[in-house]
Formats: sequence, C-alpha cells, structure tokens
Amino acid sequence: MTRTEPPVKSAPPAARWPLQDAKTRFSEVVRRARDEGPQLVTVHGRDEVVVVAADEFRRLKGDRTGAALVEAMQASPHKEIPLTPKRVRMPVRDVEL
Repeated sequence: MTRTEPPVKSAPPAARWPLQDAKTRFSEVVRRARDEGPQLVTVHGRDEVVVVAADEFRRLKGDRTGAALVEAMQASPHKEIPLTPKRVRMPVRDVEL
C-alpha cells in the first residue's frame, strides 16, 4: 500500500477576474480587494491591472514628503560638497513684435 503525502499548503493565488466579470461584479471586486487582498483583472487572458485597497496603495506608494531624500543626503559621506549650481548668462535674441 502506498502512503500519500498531504498537499503542501501555499498562499492562495491572487483572484483573477476577466474584464467582463470584473465590470459586472465590480462591488465584489472592490470588497475582495479590501478584505482579501489584490484582485487581478485580465483582458484577453493577459494580466492588465490590479485592484488594491486604498490603504495598501498608500503603503506601496509611500510618503512624498522628500524626507527619505533629505535623510540620504544628510547621511552621505560627501555632504560637504557644495551643490550650488553655476549661473550662466544666456544670450537673448532680438524679437520683432
């Protein structure tokens, strides 16, 4: 008699929605994105867009305050190098109005 191993449990795959189904059941797509995670929408069998909860989108997008850039520049070993741009006088053309 052969003994079979129990199936290995893995994370559930992202829900896939053909575009027509996603349009018809949009409220369900939104609810599932909020409750279960990202929902993948396909067009002609190809992955096209992902519907995610607003909180998840904000987390992925990050904060655009520039704080990370300021921290990186302050932590640089080359922070003493002046970053003042050189000003160059540009020639001005005569224009007839």
